[in-house]
Amino acid sequence: MTLDSSSAGSPRRRNGARGSRAGLAFVAGYALLLVAFGVLPTGYAIYFAFTDAGGSFTGLANFVSTAQDFRFVDAIGHVALYLLFWLVSLVVFVVGLALLLHRLSSGPISRTLRFLYYIPGALAGAASVLVWLFMLDPTVSPVSSLLGMLGFDTFGAVIAPGNLPVLFTAIAFWTGAGGWIVVMYGALNNIPHDVLEAARIDGAGAWQTAWHVQIPLLRKWIVYMVILAFAGGAQLFVEPQLLSLASVGVAGRDYSLNQLTYDFAFQMNNVNGAAAVSMELLVVSVTAAGFFVARSGFFDAD
Repeated sequence: MTLDSSSAGSPRRRNGARGSRAGLAFVAGYALLLVAFGVLPTGYAIYFAFTDAGGSFTGLANFVSTAQDFRFVDAIGHVALYLLFWLVSLVVFVVGLALLLHRLSSGPISRTLRFLYYIPGALAGAASVLVWLFMLDPTVSPVSSLLGMLGFDTFGAVIAPGNLPVLFTAIAFWTGAGGWIVVMYGALNNIPHDVLEAARIDGAGAWQTAWHVQIPLLRKWIVYMVILAFAGGAQLFVEPQLLSLASVGVAGRDYSLNQLTYDFAFQMNNVNGAAAVSMELLVVSVTAAGFFVARSGFFDAD
């Protein structure tokens, strides 16, 4: 007795059809949110960037006028310096701590450390800055003795403009690095044990295995982390804004480009100029992402 091939395959086809419909439903939801909260706002910002208050096309006039603002170049320098500190510290310490965590295997110490790394990331950005404001004020900080040893006796001395890139890097690292350490730890666990065992048999020590085997296999994860960290760091806003309010303007309300766009839009009523600066940030972030993806072979099959 033979089975009809069409009838035998029908349950499989029905299951495949249900899976396709479920996949389309998930993709449709994401696409709808992407259009509503990504594409449309971006298109709206592009419209404002190339028009004036009356809706007339102005070409690059808004970009030129904002670039001529006396605060614009300084804001670029502040953000660039912060990004340098932030990305270098993120790559070095996240990868290093993930490798050390992986060496501890899966014992209770490793689980505890993963939990502790992740806790700061559970706080919202504003809440994290408020915690740091408390920590950086020598009059109330639990580490006031350490601040005194470093020569900081007042809150104003701690948040002096020259210290801000390091402070913002420390805040960002404390908030966001723990989640990336956990991600890198998971990526390290996906490296086949046979590969690590082969390196050990060939005489590779811990450092050689990390440098020649593990880090190269983490390359795409590191690139992914750098892309997201660059995009987030270029939009620096919460930390300097709250610090400026807490210090009554000592830190400056135009330290970053995002603060400058806020000032254009809500203090100077120049929405078109704010949109122009936002478009410049978008272009820089997309260009940087494209560079990292192209140079790393991010989408190449392993």
